[in-house]
Amino acid sequence: MLVSDFDYDLPEDRIAQRPLADRAGSRMLTLARATGDFRDRMFRDFPSLLREGDVLVLNNSRVIPARLFGHRAGLHTQSQHTTTGRVQVLLTEQISEWEWRVLARPGRKVLKGEVLTFGDNDLRAEVVEHGDFGERVLRFRPIPDFYGILEKLGHMPLPPYIHREDEDADRERYQTVYAQQRGSVAAPTAGLHFTPEILEEIRKRGVKIVYITLHVGLGTFQPVRVEKVEDIHLHTERYTLSDETASAINRARNEGRRIVAAGTTTVRTLEHCALKADEKPLEPHSGSTDIFISPGFEFRIVNALLTNFHLPKSTLLMLVSAFGGKEYVLRAYNHAVKAGYRFFSYGDCMFLS
Repeated sequence: MLVSDFDYDLPEDRIAQRPLADRAGSRMLTLARATGDFRDRMFRDFPSLLREGDVLVLNNSRVIPARLFGHRAGLHTQSQHTTTGRVQVLLTEQISEWEWRVLARPGRKVLKGEVLTFGDNDLRAEVVEHGDFGERVLRFRPIPDFYGILEKLGHMPLPPYIHREDEDADRERYQTVYAQQRGSVAAPTAGLHFTPEILEEIRKRGVKIVYITLHVGLGTFQPVRVEKVEDIHLHTERYTLSDETASAINRARNEGRRIVAAGTTTVRTLEHCALKADEKPLEPHSGSTDIFISPGFEFRIVNALLTNFHLPKSTLLMLVSAFGGKEYVLRAYNHAVKAGYRFFSYGDCMFLS
C-alpha cells in the first residue's frame, strides 16, 4: 500500500485559518461505515446521533504554549557567551524533568553543545542531542516555576498550515473546554467543537462521558517521508488510562454498548490499550504508544468516531480510512471539498458510525 493512495485535492482556501466564533457552529459530515452513505449535518446534531448507554471517550490533554523564540548563546564550554543568532524551538516531548525533545529552526545551525536562551535569560538550555530534520534534545537549567515561565514566554503551537501568527485568542480557542492534563503540543482537534452545553445535552441523553489523556507530540508535525505505508513508524506519545475510564469501557463492552471516540488520539490510545490487554479487561495504567493504524487494522474497542478532516497522505487520514473504509472515506472527503467544508484543526468534522 502506497502513501500516495491517500491523496486528495484540496484548494488552499478550504484550510480554516481561524476558528468559528461559535465552537459548536461547525458543519459535520456523517458517514455510515456499512454502506458508505454520507449526509451533510451540523455539529449541533451530534448529541442526537448518540444512543442511551453509549460511552463517549474524550482526550483531556491540555496544549502547552510550546513554541519558544530565543537566541543562540555559543557553546557551553565558553566562559563568555555571545549571541550568535535567533532560534525558534518547538517543545514536542518531555523526556525527563528538565529534558525535552524539540524541533529547532534553523535546524542545521543549532549544534550539540550550544546554549540557547529565551526571554531575558528566563529559560536557558543546552543542546545535548542532535537528530535529523531539526530534531534536538534540550536540557533546561532547573528553575522554580518552569511552566509559569513557559506560559509567559511561549506561543501556542499552531500547525504550519495556519498561515498567521498565534494570537491571544488562540490560548483559549486552540484548547478543548475540558482540557486538564498539560503536555500536548497540538490540540486533539475533534474536541474543539464541544461546549459545556453540548456536553450537558449528551449526558442528559444517557451517555456516559469519560476521559483518557494522550499528549500529542512530534508525529503531528512531521510529514510522511516514505513511499510505502508499511515503512511508516510513529514517534511515541505518553498516555494515561484512568480507572473510571477502564471500568466504563469494560462494562460497555460486556453489555454490547457502543464506545464512541472523539478524535484519532482517543482511538490510538484505546486500541493500543486493547492490544496490550490481549483480550482481557482493560486495566488502568500509564505508558507510551507508537501504534500506527492503517487499512487492515482490526478495531477491538471503538465503534464510532468523531474526527476533523485530515491532511492528504497523512497517518491520521490512514487511520480514518482504516475505520471507515478507504474508498468510502476518500469519496466523502471529495464531497466535503466540493461542498465547501472547512478543513484541518480549526475546521469542520466528520462522524463515522
